[in-house]
Amino acid sequence: MIAIVDYQAGNLTSVERAVREVGFRGSITADAETILKADKVIFPGVGAARQAMQSLQKSGLDAVLKKVAAGGTPLLGICIGCQILLEHSEESDTPCLGIIKGQVIRFPADSTRKVPHMGWNRVKQVQSSPLFNDIPDDAYFYFVHSYYPKPLDPDTIYGITDYGVSFPAVIGKDNVIAVQFHTEKSGAYGLQLLKNFCAL
Repeated sequence: MIAIVDYQAGNLTSVERAVREVGFRGSITADAETILKADKVIFPGVGAARQAMQSLQKSGLDAVLKKVAAGGTPLLGICIGCQILLEHSEESDTPCLGIIKGQVIRFPADSTRKVPHMGWNRVKQVQSSPLFNDIPDDAYFYFVHSYYPKPLDPDTIYGITDYGVSFPAVIGKDNVIAVQFHTEKSGAYGLQLLKNFCAL
């Protein structure tokens, strides 16, 4: 069973629908025992870092996610679920989970790009990963964000995207993988990536 972590974020049902579409069973849950017993865990989300962390802390799911990461269960973070895997976000000066070392920073403001970054962009694969099976290099994925992850260790970066600045779009360490784009909104390649994760 694939647990989809319910921490009062948006897009949970669309992620569950996408998991079902690629042939797997997902369950939206905030129950710690269910999440800890799951074969895989998906940590989705939209919205702001501080609100997401407050919701996780209030429910105790922050500790649960750290246990999942430490225990070796495959964990996929999506969008804000990617960002708060890191140590700190510039968004509202928010301490995050610290599962992956690094910071979340805001796109610099200038006249060459609009913030938030919204739309389709290419992801350049900089490391091989089973997550990229049957996905060509420079495939397009759908992004909606004003901040992006900046891991401390370059070896944790698997894919990059250029939006005026080059930023990590796919990061990972051991059993933890995270994407800044929305798999569930990224068409065939987004579904393929989700399928690859579910099949790990």
